[in-house]
Amino acid sequence: MLRTKSPENYRLYAQYKKPKWAPPAWLFAPVWSVLYLLIAASYGVVFYLYLAHELPLMVALPFALNLIFNFAYTPLQFGLRRYALATADILLVLATLAWALWAIYPHAAWVSLINLPYLAWVCFATVLQLTVVIMNRDSR
Repeated sequence: MLRTKSPENYRLYAQYKKPKWAPPAWLFAPVWSVLYLLIAASYGVVFYLYLAHELPLMVALPFALNLIFNFAYTPLQFGLRRYALATADILLVLATLAWALWAIYPHAAWVSLINLPYLAWVCFATVLQLTVVIMNRDSR
């Protein structure tokens, strides 16, 4: 989930042993740009509906947690270089996203559907993270 254009982040990503199917570093920024547009629109509606008392807390909560875990990943992985924590974090991103899409579906199915690309990317990123951590466990 390399989201920033920081030269340091690109340098660190380039140093990792990666599987042949790992995307190039330059691909992360455009993918996340599109995903963040979808996330902003759909999550904004969820939080609006919650604040308007049209959704219960237990529907809005996984969206809030997902944002927290999503934004924590890059500092954990590239800033602090805490790879185990980043791996746990990405698993929490995936879990809260699945929970969020399941919780909102009866209330606003379109929110679940518009976030399917995000879910697909997070599934891919989770497998990539686990693979990279395993491939690099001896070099850290």
